[in-house]
Amino acid sequence: MAAGRTLCVVQLLLGSMPLWLSLLGATTASASKAVTARLAAKWPETPLLLEASEFMAEESNEKFWQFLETVQELAIYKQTESDYSYYNLILKKAGQFLDNLHINLLKFAFSIRAYSPTVQMFQQIAADEPPPDGCHAFVVVHKEHTCKTNDIKKLLKKATSRPRPYLFKGDHKFPTNKENLPVVILYAEMGTRIFGKFHKVLSEKARRGEILYVLRHYIQKPSSRKMYLSGYGVELAIKSTEYKALDDTQVKNLAVNNTVEDETEASEVQGFLFGRLKS
Repeated sequence: MAAGRTLCVVQLLLGSMPLWLSLLGATTASASKAVTARLAAKWPETPLLLEASEFMAEESNEKFWQFLETVQELAIYKQTESDYSYYNLILKKAGQFLDNLHINLLKFAFSIRAYSPTVQMFQQIAADEPPPDGCHAFVVVHKEHTCKTNDIKKLLKKATSRPRPYLFKGDHKFPTNKENLPVVILYAEMGTRIFGKFHKVLSEKARRGEILYVLRHYIQKPSSRKMYLSGYGVELAIKSTEYKALDDTQVKNLAVNNTVEDETEASEVQGFLFGRLKS
């Protein structure tokens, strides 16, 4: 009895095999017609570490500088680690200051590259300075530029006699109790060794109350990869151009009937719509 049931099940499965294959073929055929569209920005891909710092800055200025202290030379791992490992390393560093909910929000921000435009904004501000030739990082002390830490002290001597730079709302200011100080703006890529070198000198001066230390993102060698975004309100409309056969006689008759009805409906005499009265 059991053997008979087993045989029936096998026959049923074998009989259904052509149906499964046809459904599989239909799925593959329909999948081949899918259209994939990507939106590329005008600027190159921005580092995730800088985007993470902007997420921190939105939380608080204190968290931004705390996060910065832990990732001063983190970018060196990008050369030896895979993109996925580097991504997880950034999340691990950020997890020291964020709870699980905010970590998930950071992951979502990474997925849509929400803070890439902010990083590019600082890059454009740096380009308008413009940067000194061959400098991976540089500072601006009241309109004077240098890419050497040894020159900062000399530029600060007569800094107050030069115009004070304009500071933007999104600028990252090192925590200090004083505002009326010489402003030193560092343009550098967070996580690089040259950044760590400049940051050590400037943060010490800021803690002693000598300067107002401001950090702006600057990438000396931008990525060659394109920056793909996730929409930003863009709609993709696709029109089908497939040829469809129609009976011309039916289309013409339908058009004539519609025209007659429209003319009848539109006929109005002293406020009376005779077409509607007729119907």
